[in-house]
Amino acid sequence: MTERLAEITKRIDSVQQLETVVAAMRGISASRSQQARGLLTGLRAYEATIAASIGQTLGMSPVHQHPGAARASRNALIVFAAEQGFAGAFNDRMLDSAGDGSGARDIFLVGSRGATLAKERGLPLYWHAAMVPHANLVAGLAGRIADALYDWLSDASENRVDVIVPAWSAEHGVGASRRTLLPFDFHRFAPVTSALPPLTDMPPDVLLGRLAEEYVFAELCEAALSAFAAENDARVAAMLAAKNNLETMSADLRGLARQIRQEEITAEVVELASGAAARGQDNP
Repeated sequence: MTERLAEITKRIDSVQQLETVVAAMRGISASRSQQARGLLTGLRAYEATIAASIGQTLGMSPVHQHPGAARASRNALIVFAAEQGFAGAFNDRMLDSAGDGSGARDIFLVGSRGATLAKERGLPLYWHAAMVPHANLVAGLAGRIADALYDWLSDASENRVDVIVPAWSAEHGVGASRRTLLPFDFHRFAPVTSALPPLTDMPPDVLLGRLAEEYVFAELCEAALSAFAAENDARVAAMLAAKNNLETMSADLRGLARQIRQEEITAEVVELASGAAARGQDNP
């Protein structure tokens, strides 16, 4: 029985160590998510500024020169999956979204853990990269995605690029929304006319092309930041569930240890009482 108590004690120590690791992972993930959401606020303000500039430039040129999204002959899909494990159903939800719909598509996937699971599923990847470890490095990642996309665009004239943006909510867990990135749809932006048009040093069509490229880059940054925040939010939730399970396990083990200890004490008392009774019989 003493050996059993020692084993239970070791298990309690192991659970306590796991609780420390889980608490640390939860704190790191929460901090990263908060940082990403702070950067998202500024990035969306930047997107709004570009959108306003596109509207002003559209007001200086005929609308018919800027067609909306056309039907594409080749499709690409940008998917953001998890970089590391312990993120609950994050990867499954993203890969399920990538598999929705019909038709061939080239998949650009971000996230090392997600790429591994995609290969296990037999999901072919056209291109993949690791997610950045810190939110302030997202611009570099967006640049690499844009470079890969422009290389892909160079060998086809009609293309469509969608991006699946993950999101997290406490009520529904991991969700995914699909957005069209290319072809760029200028009809999303309302033309703004003014008696005093903005001063420019290039033709409106050239300026629109530059602004569209900048807006696409900003959209990639926003998608990557949203994915970074969602992955860490999912990990926080997973660590919270693990913490609750570990606390329950620790309480059960402590209760079992007290029970074993009580049984040991009872056995010792019975043994002492039996020994005293035996000695009394030997010495009448």
